[in-house]
Parts: sequence; structure tokens; C-alpha cells
Amino acid sequence: MVLVHVLGRGTSLSWIPSESVSGWLKGGFDLHLSHYDKPPADFLSGVEQVEQMRADDRFRFANVISGWADFTGARPTAGWSEESGLLMGSTTVRLALGSATFLGYSLPVLREIARPDDDTFVLTQTVGGRTGVPLPRTVRHPPFVRWQAPIVWTTLTLTLRRDGTTQVELVGASAFPRHWVYDETGALTAKSGVALLQDWLDHSFGPRTPWGNQDSTALVVAAETAIERRLSGDIMAGGRRRSVRPEVRTVPEGYLLTRQGEPGEHVFLVLDGVLDVLVDDELVAEVGPGAVVGERAVLGDGLRTATVRARTRARVGRVLGTDLDSSSLHELSLGHHREDEQSEATPGE
Repeated sequence: MVLVHVLGRGTSLSWIPSESVSGWLKGGFDLHLSHYDKPPADFLSGVEQVEQMRADDRFRFANVISGWADFTGARPTAGWSEESGLLMGSTTVRLALGSATFLGYSLPVLREIARPDDDTFVLTQTVGGRTGVPLPRTVRHPPFVRWQAPIVWTTLTLTLRRDGTTQVELVGASAFPRHWVYDETGALTAKSGVALLQDWLDHSFGPRTPWGNQDSTALVVAAETAIERRLSGDIMAGGRRRSVRPEVRTVPEGYLLTRQGEPGEHVFLVLDGVLDVLVDDELVAEVGPGAVVGERAVLGDGLRTATVRARTRARVGRVLGTDLDSSSLHELSLGHHREDEQSEATPGE
């Protein structure tokens, strides 16, 4: 009997973007008592890079999921690799006379292995904890006042198949901060669509966490493309007119950023939230943080070719399309055209 040995791994990195903090908590960041995080790398070379990023204070925590499966005709087995687990970051508070670093408080790693059929194993791993810095606040559940910070977590699944293929998915997560997901090759593949600070402050403690037997489903969207990452930097810098900053605004669920057939001259960058893209009232794409939309009207006759609607409350930045590099917009448009064709080829998906 031939033994098939399958190895798989994946990673999620959780970090605090600058646009995700608001209200009274934002004051502490503005005073540099704490800090926002720079976006993590677009590619991870391995666990060693993740360890170095933790040492450099580049993220709040990481979920490294790694495992194996041996498939035989009689008794397939699966297990966890030694590197699998939680990498908890630290919080540095800057004070007048210097700074103090508080190590995060780690909760036990939660794991299970399922075998839905003879050719598949699904490994599920939940990791998380809280910062070592107190966060006194009123909350919506007894005892209505909390001193400790809320809990953060991610739940990843690693699917291992007899044919050698693997898949990593983010199936649960705290409402805050932002969570990025990397596949076995180290490529950034998905992101959490929203970072809901107030929901996290109000609810993420006690029984409303995986350690209290209650996970939260993550709203996950595909990661943006390389050209979108390049354009996002241009948009936030104001395009070619560096003195003109983008207009950043928060829109409610259901808001229409563009309407098919109407004129438009702006290009939009999603900073937080999820948008639906519809053509002739049919959903052709869903996009999240980092995505850039609205370029076709700028490149074409000035009329919108799609309706863009906020599925969730969203924060977006916009600039005039004429302030952006036309060749980059053309490259983006080609990518969107291919996505439209794929959507038409697989109706209902």
C-alpha cells in the first residue's frame, strides 16, 4: 500500500491599521502612548520571518497553523507540527521619561482534527489572548465595567487532501483588529473585511469568545492585487498632486458609491468594510480593504460601468482619476475585466 504524506501550513497576522481606531481610544494613539502598525509584508518566507516581525513589533499576534496527514488504505492519520501555535506580540507604551513594554497574555491554543471523508483531514486551530496593558471601560454585559483589555483571536482551518493539495481559511476571528491570511507558499490570500473597534470593546470577553464556547464568523474577502497595492499608496498620497489629500469618508451599509450608467470621475480605495460590485443588478465581485474601484469610467467615456454598493459600513478614500497614473489604471482595469469574465463563466458562484 502506497503511503501519501501531506504537509501543510498557513498563517494569519493581526495588526492595527491607522484608520481603524476612533473615539476616545484614538487619543492615546495620537499622543503616541501606543502605536498603529504598518501593513505587514505581502509575502512570508517562513516562521523565521514571522518571529522577526514579532521582535520588530510589526503585529499584535499571529496564528501559525501547521500539520500533516498520512493517507493509507486502512488507517489514515493526521497531526500537528511543532511550529504550530500562537505568536503573541507585545504593547509598548511611550511615556514622558521613556517607554514601557507589556507582554501580551496568551490563552490556551484550541485544536481539533476532523476527517470528513477518507481523502480529507481538516485541522482547526484557535489562538488568542489580550494585551498586558489595562483598558478600563464600560461594557454592555455584566459586570458592566471592565479593567482588562478585550480578547483577540483568530480561528484557522487547514485542509489536507490525499491528492496533496492544501487550503487555509479564516473561519472565525475577533471583531478587531485587522486579520491577514497567508497560504502555504507564504502569499497573502485573504483579509478580514471589517475591523469593528466598538463591537470588540463591548463584547469580546467572558462567554463571548472561543474559550467561552462562542466564536464569531469572520467576514473574509480576497486580498487585493499588486497593482492595487501600488495604487493605494498613490491615492493616499494624493495622486500626482501630492498637496491634494484624498477625501476620506465613512458610508453606511447600502450606500451607493457609484451607479451604473451615471457619470463619474473619481477612483475609490476601500480602507475598511466590504463593497459589492454589480453589473445589470447582478453581483460580479465583492471587495474589501485595499481594493481600488471606479477606474473604467475614467479610462472610458466617463460613465460608470458598474454599481458599487456598501455591503457593510465602510470607510473609503477617493481621488480624481486624472490625478492617477493612467497606465496603472489600465492595468487595474484589465484585471477587473478578467474577473468579470470568470464571474460570467461560473454563474451562481
